[in-house]
Amino acid sequence: MRQHARVVIIGGGAMGVSLLYHLAKRGWGDVVLVEKHELTAGSTWHAAGLCTHFAHNATIMEMRAHSVRLYREILTAETGLPTGFHASGALRITRSRDRMDEFRHVQGLGRFVGHDFHILSPEELKQIYPLCLTDGIIGAIYEPNDGHVDPTLATNAMAAGARSRGAEIVRHNPVLAIERKASGEWLVRTTQGDITAEHVVNAAGTWCREIGTMMGLDLPVVPMLHQYVVTDRVPEIADRIAAGAKELPIIRDPEESWYLRQERDGYIVGPYEKSAQPWAIDGVPAEFGMELLPPDLDRVEHIIALAMERVPALANAGIKTVVNGPITFTPDANPLIGPAFGLDNAWLLTGSSMGVMEGGGAGRFLADWIVDGAPPSDALAIDPRRFGNYADRDYRIDRAVEGFGLQFGIHYPYEEREAGRPRRTTPALDLQKNQGAVLGAAYGWERPNWFAIGGIDRDPPLTFRRPGWFEAARGECLAVRDGVGAIDLSAFSKFEVGGPGASAFMDSLGANRPPTRQGRIGLVHVLTAKGGVASEFTVTRLGDDWFYLTSAAVAERHDEDLLRTRAAAFANVTIDNVTERRGVLAVMGPRARDLLQTVSEADLSNAGFPWLSAQIIRVAGIKAAALRVSYAGELGWELHVQLAQFGKLYDSITRAGRRFDLRPFGIHALNAMRLEKGYRAWGADLTTERTPLEAGLDALVKTEGRDFVGREAMLARVGDGAWRMVLLEIDDDAERLPFYAHAVMQAERPVGIVTSGAHGFRTGKTIALAYLRPGVPTGGLSVSILGKELAARELREAPYDPGNMRLRGVHAAEPAAFTLA
Repeated sequence: MRQHARVVIIGGGAMGVSLLYHLAKRGWGDVVLVEKHELTAGSTWHAAGLCTHFAHNATIMEMRAHSVRLYREILTAETGLPTGFHASGALRITRSRDRMDEFRHVQGLGRFVGHDFHILSPEELKQIYPLCLTDGIIGAIYEPNDGHVDPTLATNAMAAGARSRGAEIVRHNPVLAIERKASGEWLVRTTQGDITAEHVVNAAGTWCREIGTMMGLDLPVVPMLHQYVVTDRVPEIADRIAAGAKELPIIRDPEESWYLRQERDGYIVGPYEKSAQPWAIDGVPAEFGMELLPPDLDRVEHIIALAMERVPALANAGIKTVVNGPITFTPDANPLIGPAFGLDNAWLLTGSSMGVMEGGGAGRFLADWIVDGAPPSDALAIDPRRFGNYADRDYRIDRAVEGFGLQFGIHYPYEEREAGRPRRTTPALDLQKNQGAVLGAAYGWERPNWFAIGGIDRDPPLTFRRPGWFEAARGECLAVRDGVGAIDLSAFSKFEVGGPGASAFMDSLGANRPPTRQGRIGLVHVLTAKGGVASEFTVTRLGDDWFYLTSAAVAERHDEDLLRTRAAAFANVTIDNVTERRGVLAVMGPRARDLLQTVSEADLSNAGFPWLSAQIIRVAGIKAAALRVSYAGELGWELHVQLAQFGKLYDSITRAGRRFDLRPFGIHALNAMRLEKGYRAWGADLTTERTPLEAGLDALVKTEGRDFVGREAMLARVGDGAWRMVLLEIDDDAERLPFYAHAVMQAERPVGIVTSGAHGFRTGKTIALAYLRPGVPTGGLSVSILGKELAARELREAPYDPGNMRLRGVHAAEPAAFTLA
């Protein structure tokens, strides 16, 4: 075993071996994988091996698609070894109209990404799967390129491909400790000796929490027990084989929560029960390796009985084997792939409940990230830092149990799941509930999505179509347009940057210069090495060497890592995460000034408090950092106060606002209003995949005389080869509204993708932001929403107040500022 390596990977399952293989393919042959037992120990060896393209996120869909390509053709062509891949195809059946909408939405995303999904009638389903009864079924989705693989064969083929390129695998070599050397390198202590490495990767799967503890991490991962049954010979399948019929596709019934696939002349049937069973929550037994748990069919026999009713041939088979083993779940059932929070050159590749399905693509994804210094595509759905310190033991268990039971749940837009809540709250929560707030969660924070007042149903059914909160959001938007509204924005991530080196650091941070004068506000986009948008900060200069930064709620750990990593090159810079110490109340609308003037002696006039400026003032006797900005595009202020004072501030503004008909409003209304202004949102419209220039933010890019990460890569991505963000007005449809991930079509070709959309109540227009592929001409565009194409027109300016007169609180005769549309 070598004593020095560029990368040490801990864990020899499908994901860890895939990373080893893909790093070696990228030319990093000086890599070592250590495994405490045999390769595939843990959950890989007993996996059912299902491989699908079906996903609600483009990155995850492509990750799964690469796994299929790898197992189906690439590995055997490179190594000469079989993977046991069966190109059977797959079906998902349904009796639910909402599920059919979900199928159509995934089909539209697949159309853009380049993967085939076919919507089937019950009659077409019967032709593809003759052993299935179609009673009550209204349709299905067919994935012709799906299949299943032998997990052990595939893992060993990847191992052979890695070894042939110089990588090393050391089996029966448990990790004893992980330490950080003074040089910054990692020291991995194993039973066979120590390895010093530049990078360390936790790909330990079932044991990831134990390895995480050695790294100083508390990973939000829970092993959950999953059972499947392998049957004896099924006469109907044996007859098909004898007749030369092709293998049956995998079939899933999401409503009844089972999957079924042909296994030689029998079946494998796998149920997911609602009463899920966590296992080894506080530590996997040291001796556990390639063992199984005793069968517990009482937990799942009712689900298997439903599968027998749908596919009667299953009832004709006896049981050969019951597999009951652990698979890992995170709070949102997506894997942890990317940097470990707070640790340089430490990475996670774990937490996947579908490690074989995702492993081939996940290994390539992380290999590219490590080698290139930036993710190959938007990583937000899988970045480990999407969870914060609120994801404690109770939270991870509650969410894992919920996620297992909803393994086949419909993924609705705007869905808010309840398990593990509340976690982070403000002192105004009870006041908001009394106002009718319907709450969502953002990075653990409870915040109002909308307010159910005036007889509006506070618990409408979830849907892919016009949401039940539509009229509530209309009322909130119009109240902000015509009077004044208040919204709780306390979930913002918040940082203070200070010290003698702070000014130089901030000037180098992103594509825009920070404000040069005290009390001014600017918007700064931090780039990846490849020129994409890593983050977006609203930057307020509080002093010569003192800055206050806010960013998206879900970016808290991501942005703290980014700031600390970039600041390390500068002397005397401090980064202070003040997120949990500050609350933020935004007051917006043409009467915002009138309301605030009744509770503050500060001069809030345009002359005394200009747009894009900040001051420390008192509001209702409470010290507040007041920022004159408004994401809604109206006159407004954000009031940043100590969190302990936030309840008092909220109550005072609510009471003072009664004479102005103040209306509380939520995130859904704010989203609609920001789209009417063409304002981009980080994590949706702004991601690592696109540069700020491609996003249309030219006015916020200042390159002359400046050097910053990603500058040259950004400037290289202009002209004919660049993507282009457009603001679209979409034809109205009584039921279909854009939300995200809809294909933009032109001449029957997918030419772009919607990143966010909503109905704009102030303008009466349905609006979306979308990226168009390079070279796509203007005109002839449509947006495919749930299988229906709606005509779309590019807007050259924001449809609401394009001159920013309302935002700036001035008359139309005064000069306008630029718009981000």
